[in-house]
Amino acid sequence: MIFDELIKENKDAFIIKVYQVALYLSVKPEHLMFLMWFETGHTLNSHIQNSIGATGLIQFMPSTARFLGTTTDALKGMSNVEQMDYVQKHLGIFKGKYKDWVDLYCGIFWPAAVGKPDTFRITSDIVAKENPLFDINKDGEIEKSEIRTALLKQIPTEYKQYFT
Repeated sequence: MIFDELIKENKDAFIIKVYQVALYLSVKPEHLMFLMWFETGHTLNSHIQNSIGATGLIQFMPSTARFLGTTTDALKGMSNVEQMDYVQKHLGIFKGKYKDWVDLYCGIFWPAAVGKPDTFRITSDIVAKENPLFDINKDGEIEKSEIRTALLKQIPTEYKQYFT
């Protein structure tokens, strides 16, 4: 499994759970691992929380946690294996609609983009300002193709084979 050297707790159980969730979502487990690695600042730390309160493996926003019937504090206290149930619940909303790994990421970052073509634009300048990595051309909007380009640059060379 890619990034398995970063799993600090429940390694075997977590890897099994990642495979189960990926199977449920009909996505590749390597894609799910990469997106969690990316969202956790390259740590796979399920307890991580950023300055605006986004928490855990896919950086659940407080409003998303509430929608899923929990809180970011509860998520922060969960093990990586326990938190995967909420990853599945959240990404399961679009089960069957993920065309590729970028769509899967959009299920985390901007769900309205799931299933849309690479020309789909997120026209919120606030989102573009808060996510400058994705606004490659600095036009105040994020095109789905920019997300793809930015994420491809983040994938370590040894794992690029899973994303072609």
